[in-house]
Amino acid sequence: MSDKEQLLVIENLRTHFFTKIGVVKAVDDISFSVNKGEVLGLVGESGSGKSVTGFSMLGLVDPPGRITGGKILFNGQDIVSLSDDGLRALRGKNIAMIFQDPMMTLNPVLRIDTQMIEAITAHEKVARRIARERSRDALSLVGIASPDERLKAYPHQLSGGMRQRVSIAIALLNKPDLIIADEPTTALDVTIQSQILYEIKKLCRETGTALIWITHDLTVVAGLADHICVMYAGRIVEQGKISDVLDHPLHPYTRGLIGSVPSRNKRGSALYQIPGMTPSLLNLPEGCAFRQRCPRADNDCLVCPEITSEIEGRHLRCFHPHVEILHE
Repeated sequence: MSDKEQLLVIENLRTHFFTKIGVVKAVDDISFSVNKGEVLGLVGESGSGKSVTGFSMLGLVDPPGRITGGKILFNGQDIVSLSDDGLRALRGKNIAMIFQDPMMTLNPVLRIDTQMIEAITAHEKVARRIARERSRDALSLVGIASPDERLKAYPHQLSGGMRQRVSIAIALLNKPDLIIADEPTTALDVTIQSQILYEIKKLCRETGTALIWITHDLTVVAGLADHICVMYAGRIVEQGKISDVLDHPLHPYTRGLIGSVPSRNKRGSALYQIPGMTPSLLNLPEGCAFRQRCPRADNDCLVCPEITSEIEGRHLRCFHPHVEILHE
């Protein structure tokens, strides 16, 4: 992709939490880019740094955490260097975020129309009538029936799936260039999850909005994303096109994740699991963080691997990737 198509470029980002018992390197030297209209899946186990990466992009990391290095370039502007006022102007208008819990977005004591209208008027000088019409149209876009009635409702009067649809509609109100979705369908039942995924993909296709979908569920990103970044212990260990990574994973951790998906295991056989536990970010092992759980680890892995040059369209952080499968 050419530079002019790049919307977001993250270079060597580090976000650390300085606690009384040590430094937690939640995000440790990650780099990736998102092009306009592209859907990027950011996947990994709980505690891998996915959500902190998303919060870092919007300056939402609270003390004792802070960004300690790297750049977050959005349309060529470094978000890390922006003032609080600059970040507030950016949030909701140019970059929107959908949280896992819709009640992190919605105020329980305000009606839906009040919250949606305020989300518009905070960035534009428009008449309240126009803002209300846009709010109603946004609810219709995400598949909410009787949007005029829903605008008059309070969050507690809506189901969980309906509240999440409202949160997505709020994210779309100002037609942002980028939406960061932090596991927004995890708490929903499968039917509602499928409907929301369909609406999100359709809206991104129609509006040209770029999307970063943060999740631990590989089956979700398989049908949604164009590219994927796999995170482990605060670092990206493999990134590339979604079809390449899921069909032919090269990093041992990626292979373990995919092998753990129930649909890939034979009926009646034990579910595959990666041996061991995710290491504490306060006490990472020497060298490769995955070394103690990896079947291919050797003495080379006592040194922390750097991101390799491109291998078949992918970037890896591994001394012993499964490159042999590319020639089978």
